[in-house]
Amino acid sequence: MTEKTYIKRYSKIHRLFHIFIVLTFMNQAVTGFSFLFITTDLGEKLSQLLGGYKTSFFLHKLGGVLMITGFLIHIMYLLSKIDRRNLKASIFGPDSLVPNLQDIQHLLQRVLSFFGFGSLPKIDRWAYWEKFGYWGVFWGMPLLGITGVMLMFPLLVCRVVSGWTLNVAALLHRAEAILAVSYLFIIHFFFGHFSPSKFPLNEAMFSGRVELEELIEERLAWVERMQKEGKIELIKANAPNPWYRALYFIFGYAALACGFYIIIKGIDYSRYIKLH
Repeated sequence: MTEKTYIKRYSKIHRLFHIFIVLTFMNQAVTGFSFLFITTDLGEKLSQLLGGYKTSFFLHKLGGVLMITGFLIHIMYLLSKIDRRNLKASIFGPDSLVPNLQDIQHLLQRVLSFFGFGSLPKIDRWAYWEKFGYWGVFWGMPLLGITGVMLMFPLLVCRVVSGWTLNVAALLHRAEAILAVSYLFIIHFFFGHFSPSKFPLNEAMFSGRVELEELIEERLAWVERMQKEGKIELIKANAPNPWYRALYFIFGYAALACGFYIIIKGIDYSRYIKLH
């Protein structure tokens, strides 16, 4: 049996950020739903599970503070990775998550190939749909953070602005939260873990490694670029340890189960949602 070759795609810091956002987002989703549906049996059960309404509210505020802190640390990390001597390539190059003209070209190529015109685009390190998902979460964070802080300190906010702004903040906070939950628990889960090439679990963000054969099929442009630059040997990695693999499978499926429970119950109880 030929030994598989693995390539390191995500660094430890990438994986730490991912696990952090999984844990904090799950906390926010569960605690947020507990008082979004507080007038229903779902809200009561979630609230009781978390130790009561006050505890649930405290955990939501704590999770919000942690999420904002993590977001600020993430921004500082991004700024530290910018090469100021080669600013354009650093920001818009193939290793950057900033969208560029090639992403538009790849999208058009994929649409045309769907109708039988031309071939699929050769993807580099980041695909346009990955960039879309990243920036969707990125821009949602300030909106949730700012409105969340306003709702945490209503009396202080009303010293500066009119009281009606709190109603707007509550509306935006709930709407963005519902959008984020819907996107992550439906679209991200499906494309990330349940597409035929990834099922039963996309291990890349947990192990940091991807099989070279898989990369050649899905990200040929990146593999060719690494070979051309003589870096392919530098990013080769060993297979993940069996114990670690079992650990992140348990964690991953626990997160998936929690996410599916939230989205299914959210749809079932959607008639009780009041955005105003």
